[in-house]
Amino acid sequence: MGRTVLPFSRVLEQEVQEWRKFRRGLRKEDQQFLDRLFEEARLHVQAGVYASRPWPFETILVSILLEHEKALVELRSKLSALEKKGVILSDSEESNTQCHPERSEGSHKIDTKDSSADASE
Repeated sequence: MGRTVLPFSRVLEQEVQEWRKFRRGLRKEDQQFLDRLFEEARLHVQAGVYASRPWPFETILVSILLEHEKALVELRSKLSALEKKGVILSDSEESNTQCHPERSEGSHKIDTKDSSADASE
């Protein structure tokens, strides 16, 4: 007789339960982050069912990484849009102004100097 394969959603819940002691050892704020990671894995239960891997935790980790990759791409896109608008400097512009402070004149870089010092000049 073949063995019955548990639904991936149940396997995921078992994995969450196995990490309970670890979770209890975390600070409250970190517990919330761990919970969010498992929530991200729940977004891909269908793929976990389809993959049917011998080590389900691999599927859970890849699901979490997939969500992180999507978030990174979105953040990079937003950052690029802000750089194009001149709201912030790109890394290359930032390093260029650090090497050549005179080039930062008129740029849109956020001024962190004390404004009272500017008034006295």
